Amino acid sequence: MSELVDKGLKAKRESKYVDFKRSFNPASAGKWCELIKDIIAMANSGGGVILIGLDNGGVPSKEDVQPVLNIDHATLVDKIRKYTGYQFSDIEIHEAKKKGEQIAVFEISGVKVPIVFQNVGTYEVSHRKQKTAFSCGTVYFRHGAKSEPGTTEDIRKAIERQLETIRSEWLDGVRKIVTAPQGSKVTVFSGEVKESKSPGATPIRLVDDPDAPGYRLIDHDTTYPHRQTELVDVVNGMLPEGVEINTYDILAVRRTNGIDGDARYCHTPKFGSPQYSDAFAKWIVEEHKKKSNFFQEAREKYYVQTHSDS
Repeated sequence: MSELVDKGLKAKRESKYVDFKRSFNPASAGKWCELIKDIIAMANSGGGVILIGLDNGGVPSKEDVQPVLNIDHATLVDKIRKYTGYQFSDIEIHEAKKKGEQIAVFEISGVKVPIVFQNVGTYEVSHRKQKTAFSCGTVYFRHGAKSEPGTTEDIRKAIERQLETIRSEWLDGVRKIVTAPQGSKVTVFSGEVKESKSPGATPIRLVDDPDAPGYRLIDHDTTYPHRQTELVDVVNGMLPEGVEINTYDILAVRRTNGIDGDARYCHTPKFGSPQYSDAFAKWIVEEHKKKSNFFQEAREKYYVQTHSDS
């Protein structure tokens, strides 16, 4: 269980990063619109959790949340894309317990660039009466416990979060040089580092041994060029004909193989969604070659993980 989920379960009131919902009916178009508004607002604000099955005070409502836990990840991503035009897949659904009661948790990662609604979220509340959850062209952020249209200040804070990530990465590099042990060498590379098959190219390596001297590229967009959705397309292009995976398969493989903590395959920015390397795509394909039921086995293991008692 992540620190944010644990914080949400202990919370007694809603906040910028925590939202409670007594129940959620997946068959209701209106409920979906309101949930998606909160999901996008949290993603734009740096991430958060939505807990289904708790009242406004964080007390279990004892409502049945199993239908929420049964929501397929691909279905959730498709519904978000319907209104935003953006395939936001960095959201996970967990099962948790509070005071012995079952709770469904949506854990939402932050995004680098705020997501804008491209379609209106209107639904019927009664005969000939409609309500609009969000309008086309609006950008939502969390203002305390509410999801509301963004302001200039919200955009400024989003930019500041991204700049702070870049500053931290730069300072981390400087700190490593300053604190390097005696005898360490600093190698200067001329120009931009790119993949090359030229015999004269300078070799570099990525390692997962924290004590090994290795080169770390500051531009993670080059070392880890794929978001989860893009990774799915890359892997599907490498798999044999007739074999196709989706974002849920990648999620299951990540969680059951400890990928998120492996620097060879994954990098997670402080304010942003995880990014993946070409090496991870190749590793997935190789694992499938070794074991034809690799993806099914990962799904089954992940199901057991997420449905076991917290």
